[in-house]
Amino acid sequence: MALLEIRDVTRRFGDFVAVDAVSLSIDAGEFFTLLGPSGCGKTTLLRMIAGFDQPDSGRIELDGRDMTGVPPEERNVHTVFQSYALFPHMTVAQNIAFPLRMAGCPAADVAPRVQEALDDVSLVGMDRRFPHELSGGQRQRVALARALVNRPKLLLLDEPLAALDAKLREKMQLELITLQKEIGVTFVYVTHDQEEALALSHRIAVMNKGRVEQLDQPQTIYSAPRSRFVADFIGECNLLDCTVQSSGDATLQLDVDGLGGVRATGPDTAKGRTGQRGTLALRPEKVSIARELTAADCTNRFAGKVFDYLYTGDVTLYIVEVDGGRRLEVMLPNNAVGRSSKFFEPGDAVQVGWRDDAGHFLED
Repeated sequence: MALLEIRDVTRRFGDFVAVDAVSLSIDAGEFFTLLGPSGCGKTTLLRMIAGFDQPDSGRIELDGRDMTGVPPEERNVHTVFQSYALFPHMTVAQNIAFPLRMAGCPAADVAPRVQEALDDVSLVGMDRRFPHELSGGQRQRVALARALVNRPKLLLLDEPLAALDAKLREKMQLELITLQKEIGVTFVYVTHDQEEALALSHRIAVMNKGRVEQLDQPQTIYSAPRSRFVADFIGECNLLDCTVQSSGDATLQLDVDGLGGVRATGPDTAKGRTGQRGTLALRPEKVSIARELTAADCTNRFAGKVFDYLYTGDVTLYIVEVDGGRRLEVMLPNNAVGRSSKFFEPGDAVQVGWRDDAGHFLED
């Protein structure tokens, strides 16, 4: 049985439906992420799990117990907020001890449990400091320690790294993964950051307009999106509007707007029917670029010119305008000296192409 069951949960604010008939299950020990843009319903759903808000319909069950009407303090659930919500007048140790004292923990047990929590988050020796004496990453770890000191069955994290700079955020992501594995507490993590979700999660629920568009492992969501929204929201993606010219034997012949004939193969091609409109989702790293490509390199090849490029350190993203007028994004890794060894300048004549199994066909 799943640790957390969300069954057909809906939450409205007047005429606005924030969460629309959402159902999902989360297993014990899982790092589960609710991912989506602002206003998609992910934080509203998290607040209902925590007990800060109540659904208009549906059920939320924790470890088989219906949470309807159960106040937050009586749920074995803790929440870590983006603001950390530390008490500024309390030391680190006092902040961490606060939920223990509120729960009536025997005084003799408080200090050792606080020290254990400090050890869990690598803050031993900082128990007498105040929040203003800590870095952003240290304050984040105090908030985690306070949330974990009671060993909740479920830890909810609402954009907990959003206020950190990029380097510290990456460091804290690694620490979160390690901590979750060591402690074994189930994490439900809310973020709008796609890269963060892909890096941290066992499974991801991508939300849009109050609904779950796709629930899968990160690799599946990235490589086999089920909708145009998911393909567009997760990472960079060429979304090529097209019409199915013919289909059969796990192969589609497509007429791509502004590009021309494209061949696509793969399990998703079974959804395509002759005359149907759809979208070919094509990741930039699956597209090749060269002065000249051969049929052995790519099934689908097109001539064009480099329109522009974006250097981001580890990769260069090229924008290529093909002869039919369509612009395609192509991503190349950069070599050790900084720029791609296959460097192209705007205006260079090139060919772009990809294998027939590189794209993912989506129905309109």
